[in-house]
Amino acid sequence: ARAIQARYDGIRDFSADFVHSYRGGLLRTETRERGTVVVKRPGRMKWIYTAPEQKQFVADGLKVYSYIPQDRQVIVSDVPAEDQATTPALFLAGKGDISRDFSAAYLTDAATQDTVALRLTPRKAEPEYEYLIMSVDPTSLQIRALTTRDAQGGESTLTFTNLKENR
Repeated sequence: ARAIQARYDGIRDFSADFVHSYRGGLLRTETRERGTVVVKRPGRMKWIYTAPEQKQFVADGLKVYSYIPQDRQVIVSDVPAEDQATTPALFLAGKGDISRDFSAAYLTDAATQDTVALRLTPRKAEPEYEYLIMSVDPTSLQIRALTTRDAQGGESTLTFTNLKENR
């Protein structure tokens, strides 16, 4: 966990393609979305979902703007304070700290031949999720996937490809 945090402390910006999948929960639904993400640390990011539905989430370091063209509205909210930024997306944007905010355990059953996996359990209870599984490349420590499990038993996974850093 400390090595991953140290690596990401040195990254100023990155971009990637992503697939966001969600399955389970009370309604036993399954969805799969895709798009691109661009992050400039600290705190600025843009998530563009392209399929199956278009939507955008933009953070400028102070505010988060959520735009779903079908709804024809923008929802604006504040970015959480530094010590409250424990969601996976905010970690990617340079908010929060793995070692400080989570207890980490190595997961052998979630690892693949291309990744190692850590189960990150928040040190203080989070309303949005129970734990986070971070899958990283064992050599470069690049994040390949982030999976969260919510209180209803649903799992949300962001899988990253075509990752470019410090451009």
